[in-house]
Amino acid sequence: MKTAIKLALIYLAMQILGALAVGPFTMIYAYVKYGTVERASEFALAPTLLAGFVFMLIYLWQKGYLTGDKRLYSPVSVSYLSWSAMMGISMIYLIDFLMSNLTFLPDWLSDTFDLLQSGWLGIICVAILGPILEELLFRGAITKVLLKKYNPVVAILISGLIFGIFHMNPAQVVGATLIGFILAWIYYKTHSLIPCVLIHIMNNSLSVYLALKFPDVEYSSELIGEKAYLTGLVIAFLLFILSWRMMNTYKLSNTTTEI
Repeated sequence: MKTAIKLALIYLAMQILGALAVGPFTMIYAYVKYGTVERASEFALAPTLLAGFVFMLIYLWQKGYLTGDKRLYSPVSVSYLSWSAMMGISMIYLIDFLMSNLTFLPDWLSDTFDLLQSGWLGIICVAILGPILEELLFRGAITKVLLKKYNPVVAILISGLIFGIFHMNPAQVVGATLIGFILAWIYYKTHSLIPCVLIHIMNNSLSVYLALKFPDVEYSSELIGEKAYLTGLVIAFLLFILSWRMMNTYKLSNTTTEI
């Protein structure tokens, strides 16, 4: 538990280090180029985030979390990836429904995400690079450490909670925790990060796309009629159960016991 929490805190420290190392230079450059503090802040946000990613990646590599276990990057079958994608899509829909009923939770990072999504580097960080690094950290390092110390159920629950709480944004904590449970379970079943990365990128990329395409829309229910939305909800629930059952029983070379 201590190691898992320590890794999450180190990631936070690396983000701060990235801001200190890169932020001032990008701010000065952007201010000279654009002439306003607001525009300079927009320009500096993505590079500082990327720097934090790089620092954390280097740390994980040096500490051996990214090497030594070939299963971490082992391919899974096309069939398993297909079921993973189906689970990811259905899970996104179900969590959207849940969060539409938790609108009282404040969104502290709304403006930050808007700034990140205002440029291509920020979009790439949120949609692709962030998910890859977070899977390396939260599943490849933290979940792996927890599985060595606790039984699978406890390890998965702790991993998901750490993942959710780490987002430090009330509007994201619930959804991120649920996604964290699923991704930790998939890692436990396969010992591979590939399906985890796939689902995480799908989730973030879809969120970015919808935010850019429909900036005034908060939830999917606002895009389609109530009847169609409820029908989609039932279908998503059934697909989630089906994909979970198929993924739980599918035979992989790295498969462990069912859970």
